[in-house]
Amino acid sequence: MADPYDVDTLVAGVGQGSRLALSRAITLVESTRPDHRSRARQLLAQLAPRTGSAYRVGISGVPGVGKSTFIDALGIRLIEAGHKVAVVAVDPSSTRTGGSILGDRTRMAQLSAHDEAFVRPSPSGGHLGGVARATRESMIVLEAAGYDVVLVETVGVGQSEVAVAEMVDTFLMLALARSGDQLQGIKRGILERVDVIAVNKADGDNAGEARVCARELRGAMRLMADDGQRPPAVLTCSARTGAGLDDVWQAVQAHRSALEQEGSLARRRAGQQVSWLWALTQASLLDALRQSESVRSLAPRLEAQVVSGEVSVPEASERLLETLAGELRP
Repeated sequence: MADPYDVDTLVAGVGQGSRLALSRAITLVESTRPDHRSRARQLLAQLAPRTGSAYRVGISGVPGVGKSTFIDALGIRLIEAGHKVAVVAVDPSSTRTGGSILGDRTRMAQLSAHDEAFVRPSPSGGHLGGVARATRESMIVLEAAGYDVVLVETVGVGQSEVAVAEMVDTFLMLALARSGDQLQGIKRGILERVDVIAVNKADGDNAGEARVCARELRGAMRLMADDGQRPPAVLTCSARTGAGLDDVWQAVQAHRSALEQEGSLARRRAGQQVSWLWALTQASLLDALRQSESVRSLAPRLEAQVVSGEVSVPEASERLLETLAGELRP
């Protein structure tokens, strides 16, 4: 029986646009098995030279803002304009079972069924911020397969906005007009990272309120902008009717063009590579802790001593790390 994860076969299949090879390649880079991680590194090394030109766009927003519906409508418009669109839709995983809902394919019905699109639900695996550990690697595989627009949908909770901003060129935040203060609940740290803001559901009776929300956001972004810094574009749109979607994409394109003209795109991506280096290093250390027999043997005793007060938490943590370091020494 042929090996479904043979690296050379996957590289050839991804290059030829095989959806089966693409699915298997992403499954490989998502896997945490040590033998799969080794193959994934080989795969990514061969695919990396084929990447770098795609639009990488992160899309976030609070639950209920309509992210999946927005991506479905925008993606179809982009395909009609000649693009190939890939979506990595990160779902929150259960911290108890590791399971996730993975319902984005059902909410992106048109895009999921299109030949020029590839929608990949990806469980977050409990990663801080809700962004799957393998999201960056999945993006490389998708770019190598010829998708020139890669959209990353975050879960819109916790620190996912910060995490996705460190792996894309343009960070698009969807906002929702509500009664009262529309800025209520929007964290300054998130607003400092956004490149484009779109107030969604600007249709019907909500259209007027959406315009008010956009006006308030523009004012807030001008006040927050540092000297010489361009505030992000703030627009209104409706994923349901399609109104304003072309304007939103034009704002994304304008942001990308500005980065290229300033030479900032290369610097941004270089910084992202460094962030990826440390993210992978931290994840690998955590995996090593979980897989270490010595650590697993010592942990229950240390946990009991921490609970009883015999050992302090910092001391117990230090002992676990020293145990792991002893295993890793040649």
